[in-house]
Formats: sequence, structure tokens, C-alpha cells
Amino acid sequence: MKTFLAKKETVQPKWYLIDAAGVPLGRLAVKAANIIRGRHNASYTPSVDTGDYVVVVNAEKVVLTGKKEEKNEYMFFSGFVGGESYRKVSLMRERHPEFIIKHAVKGMLPKNRIAAKMLTKLRVFAGPTHKHEASNPVTISV
Repeated sequence: MKTFLAKKETVQPKWYLIDAAGVPLGRLAVKAANIIRGRHNASYTPSVDTGDYVVVVNAEKVVLTGKKEEKNEYMFFSGFVGGESYRKVSLMRERHPEFIIKHAVKGMLPKNRIAAKMLTKLRVFAGPTHKHEASNPVTISV
């Protein structure tokens, strides 16, 4: 019996919609990362991007458990000496709520060139509306 390996040309991506309101960040990120990688498909091949598109709405209402809202920080580096800066999760939620989910999903993808292409399949929106209605995304629960 031959092992089936998916080809890039034969992949037919689908669209999924996830509502992040009241959902823990880690659970949401695992679900989104697995769909983006294609782990839910029978034709999953690690070296081929067999994943689907994920649209996440209500990113500003995602839940962090414990004291992560006050204690966790994101580190940014300008590239210059002494150019480190830290921002709390609560500040990022005010300014860029999409960043919290994108950062969590990015950390759950492999660290290679394919993952950079996979991350473009993640679309995150702060509010309840999105601009991908024409793709008819299927709503899934987390």
C-alpha cells in the first residue's frame, strides 16, 4: 500500500468562522492553528500547506484566565542597543486586540517558511463584523 501525500495543486481550502467572545485564548489558538495547518483533514501532509482559512471575530472579548491580563507582557525589540520595550496584555487589548490572537496562533505553528504562508490564512477582527461573507465561512464552536 502506498502512502498518500497531498499536493499543493489538489488542495481545496474551506473557510471557517470562530467567535472569540468568552473563549479562553489558548483553546481558541489551538483550534485555529490546527485548522490552519490542516490537522483536521485526512489528507494532512506536514510538508504541504493543506490548511483552511480561519476568520476570528470579537477578538477584543477573548478571555485570559488567572492573572495573565496584568502579569503577561509582550516584548518588542527595535534592533538598537537598549531598544527593548514591554507592553502589558491589557494595553494591547485596548490598542490592537487582533495582535493577541495572532501572536498566540503564530506560537503554535511550526517555525519554518510554510508557517509564514499558513499565517496569512488567519483573519482576525476586533468586532463582530468581518469582510469575508462572500466566502460563506462555516461557523464552528471552540
